[in-house]
Amino acid sequence: MSLPQSIRNRLKLPAIAAPMFLVSGPELVIATCKSGVIGSFPAMNARTSAEFADWMKQIEAATGPETAPYAVNFPLSRMKGGGLDAYLEICRDYKTPIIITSVGSPKAIVPIVHDWGGLVFHDVTTVHHAKKAADAGADGLILVCAGAGGHGGAATPFALVEQVRSFFDGTIIVAGAISTGRAIRAAEILGADLAYLGTRFIATTEAMAEDAYKDMILSEETSDIVYTNAISGLPANFMRSSLETVGLDADNLPEPHGPFQPNLPGGITAWKSVWSAGQGVGLIDHSPTTAELVDQLISEYQAARETL
Repeated sequence: MSLPQSIRNRLKLPAIAAPMFLVSGPELVIATCKSGVIGSFPAMNARTSAEFADWMKQIEAATGPETAPYAVNFPLSRMKGGGLDAYLEICRDYKTPIIITSVGSPKAIVPIVHDWGGLVFHDVTTVHHAKKAADAGADGLILVCAGAGGHGGAATPFALVEQVRSFFDGTIIVAGAISTGRAIRAAEILGADLAYLGTRFIATTEAMAEDAYKDMILSEETSDIVYTNAISGLPANFMRSSLETVGLDADNLPEPHGPFQPNLPGGITAWKSVWSAGQGVGLIDHSPTTAELVDQLISEYQAARETL
C-alpha cells in the first residue's frame, strides 16, 4: 500500500469523509478530523474567497498533528474563472495537506500543491481517466465506482481497483455505497488504501444538509436511487423521492443538452432542489453525531479485521 505513513499514523480509520456540495462545511470537517477520519469539503461551499479563508482559519485552528488531516475539493471545470487561483493561494498559506480535484485535469494543479508539500487526489470513474490522472502526476486516485452518491461511474470496484493498481503505485481510494466499517475493510482487501464515504455522513448532526434532506436519507432504500445524467448533465445518483418532490417523473427524465447542461424546468437544480445519495442509503436509519458514527464504523471495522 502507498498511503504516506505520515498520514496513516494520524488515522483511526482508513477513510475519507467525501466532500459534498452544500453538505460539507467546517463543523463537519472538524468533527470528522477529531474523530480520526480525513474530513473534506468542496471549496465552492464557501461562496466567496473571504468566506473560504474564514472556514480555513476555523479548520486550521481546530486540527493539527493530533487529529486526522483535512482535504479541500476543487471541481476544476466548474471553477474556471470562478476564483480558483484565489482559493488555491489561501490553501498555499495554510499548506493544506490534501487537495481533491475532480471534473477536469489536475495537471496544472499538481506542481502548485507539491510546492507547498501537499498531495493531490483526483476523482476518476474509468481506467482511461485513471491513466490520464496518473500521467498528470496525481498522488492518489479516487475510484468513484457504481453506487456512489453524486457524480459517479458504473464500474464495479472488483474490476477497477486491480486494473488501476497494475499501473499506479500511488494512493488508491475507493468510493461507492460504502456505509459500514465492514465495507471499509473490504475496500482494503480489494487493494485500496482508503475508503471514501459520502452519503453516510449526510445525516450526521454536523452536516449542513437541511433537515428534510437528512430525513429523506433515513427513509430511502437502495432501490430508490436513480442513476441519471438528466439532473446535472453528467451521470449521478439521486433519490427518487427528491425527484418526485419537485414534480419530475423519475422514470421519464428529460435528456440534457450536454455535459453540465441539464434540460430541466425552471427552478430545479442539482444538489439544491434535487438531492443526491448513493446506494448505501439503504443502510442508514439514524442521525448520529459524527463522533458517534465514526465510533460505530471503527467498531465494525475492527470486528471485520478479525475475520477478513
